[in-house]
Amino acid sequence: MKTTNLLLKFQISILCFFIFFSCKTKENKPKEKEIKLPNIVYILADDLGYGDLSFTGQKKFSTPNIDKLAREGMFFLQHYSGATVCAPSRSALITGQHTGHTPIRGNKEVLPEGQWPMPKGTFTLAQMLQEKGYATGAFGKWGLGYPGSEGEPLNQGFDTFYGYNCQRLGHHYYPYHLWDNTTKVMLNGNKGYKKEEYAPNLIHEKAISFMEKHKNQPFFMYYPSVIPHAELAAPKKYIDMFLGKLEPEKSFEGRDSGEEYRNGDYESQENTHAAFAAMVTLLDNQVGDIVSKLKELGLEENTLIIFTSDNGPHIEGGADPDYFNSNGIYRGYKRDLYEGGIHVPMIAKWKGVIKENTTTNHVSAFWDVLPTLGEIVEAKIESDLDGISFLPTLKSEEVQEQHNHLYWEFHEKGGRQAIRKGKWKLVRYNVKKNGDYELYNLEEDPGETNNLASNMKNKVVELVKILEESRTPSSIYKFKQTAFNGNKK
Repeated sequence: MKTTNLLLKFQISILCFFIFFSCKTKENKPKEKEIKLPNIVYILADDLGYGDLSFTGQKKFSTPNIDKLAREGMFFLQHYSGATVCAPSRSALITGQHTGHTPIRGNKEVLPEGQWPMPKGTFTLAQMLQEKGYATGAFGKWGLGYPGSEGEPLNQGFDTFYGYNCQRLGHHYYPYHLWDNTTKVMLNGNKGYKKEEYAPNLIHEKAISFMEKHKNQPFFMYYPSVIPHAELAAPKKYIDMFLGKLEPEKSFEGRDSGEEYRNGDYESQENTHAAFAAMVTLLDNQVGDIVSKLKELGLEENTLIIFTSDNGPHIEGGADPDYFNSNGIYRGYKRDLYEGGIHVPMIAKWKGVIKENTTTNHVSAFWDVLPTLGEIVEAKIESDLDGISFLPTLKSEEVQEQHNHLYWEFHEKGGRQAIRKGKWKLVRYNVKKNGDYELYNLEEDPGETNNLASNMKNKVVELVKILEESRTPSSIYKFKQTAFNGNKK
């Protein structure tokens, strides 16, 4: 009996030893790296100029919520849009490729509704985040694939979409319908000539609901607003705020009836100045709503917010960018490849990661957003990109990779191309007719007033070679790129 007890005690001791050793081994074993995925909110204004924000110089009205976002984050002083018009700019953002490589290189219509679609199998920003477990939603204007095509949002990595599929129909703020995923939602309040349902407000409500619904999981909210794109229209209470305050006021006579009413042509506006200020004020309020909702949901410290614009200010539908100094010190407007058409404001806020009230001179562009977010979430990217991650800049790190050059092309108005390499900017208009090259030193001449091409021919030749190698042919977006044989003189 005594031998049995001793044996039992020995067996228990051995068992305890193995249990203890096993526990210690588990405790000492390094845990696998846990990635805390931040929420990502990307707000894209439509045709908002560099000077349309009060903190960048706007004097006619104020944008307190966007200004506050800049104070709480980092402002990029040298950020560029993907293109100088809507669809290719968005394509560059979504694919991480500039307009010499991205699938959508121009505004190509598909009737009765929509634009030429991004191809099936395109690697997109939304797909990358979706694969990392993000809920992905797009709220606003799409323009990268007509309804039912391979290019529509739900086929390009988004779980949810609400807004305008077609950027032409996105000209109208009281449209006859919007899209809820693949369902066409008729807006009876806008039937005929009625104006009871202001689309940006409807879209905004859906975006807020998306954040509430996905507050317990990482989400990516892409918010491509239609504001302040022409036409010039806002709810009466907003326009009333500016009536009589922006003199001399102007008016615009557009299409207000007929079979083509609300099918692309802009409606009339009696007070274009008041309407424009009202629209940007409304956009500013919506940005404030988004930030407030993130705070309310307890998500502020784990959310990266980016605010920017898709290109420079437009001159359509009665818009008056010169009155508002919408392009600031920069030359040109939407459809130009001078700085005024592509140099856009960008703010990034990420509480606890990005230092507050900072600026950066890092030269960046839309095609950098995909690799930046990819580095943040540690995604595997199996696609050729033109972008580079600016995450080191967001973290205020000393080492940041720089672009060798940036490239843009524009297919309308005879064809236009531009390249930036360091401080040098090369611009060519009338590409199809062998137009001359222009050369600017952006450090000394950010307004591009002094063309140095005739005095610095060797620099022109150097940059032309890079420009001519910066694009691949497209069977859809054909672009006759004439060889350079020296400017005609």
